[in-house]
Amino acid sequence: MLDKEKALVVFSGGQDSTTCLFWALRNFKEVHTLTFSYGQRHSLETEIARRLAERAGVDFRLMDISSIAGLGTSSLTDDSIRMDEEKPSGTFPNTFVPGRNLFFLSVAAVYAREHGIMNIVTGVSQTDYSGYPDCRDSFIRSLNVTLNLAMDEQFVIHTPLMWLDKAQTWALADSLGVFDIIRNETLTCYNGVPGDGCGHCPACRLRQAGLEEYLKNGKQGR
Repeated sequence: MLDKEKALVVFSGGQDSTTCLFWALRNFKEVHTLTFSYGQRHSLETEIARRLAERAGVDFRLMDISSIAGLGTSSLTDDSIRMDEEKPSGTFPNTFVPGRNLFFLSVAAVYAREHGIMNIVTGVSQTDYSGYPDCRDSFIRSLNVTLNLAMDEQFVIHTPLMWLDKAQTWALADSLGVFDIIRNETLTCYNGVPGDGCGHCPACRLRQAGLEEYLKNGKQGR
């Protein structure tokens, strides 16, 4: 039987998933994290995820699903490909890893079932849309139904950031009391630079623009 007080966070150690981790800690009695090694450029990502999970005092599990890197072509899994810094017109950016969230959430659901966890938390967002179809609300809702049918369970996939832009995500982190952790200790950068990152990859520019907007409008309690 799945326990409604348990949550599993699909956890990369980046800004979004770390914010979701602390959101889950506020909303559920028992929180677990599941991090994936999927052939990404930077192994530091998984190490930072481990450190953050330990800091938060939650269970951490690293799972190798690197076979997905060979199924499609992405600059995040193939360092011979020059990374898009702007979204190309009429197609996906080459930072898109085909099926990544489909794989992540499917594996997470199996893991959750085996550990009696009802709630699965992921940091996808449709508001700051990067051209990734597997970050859309319609996909998450559809997959939630499919996973429930596939395993005859009643999982609930939570997407706390789905309708938040990056400034609002910073605001949520601040309201959770983890603004400094998110800013200084997470790794969002596609080039593997922790904290404020490299400053020019798509992930860094989106994160920085949101941060500047939030700071301009007044950070809570500062």
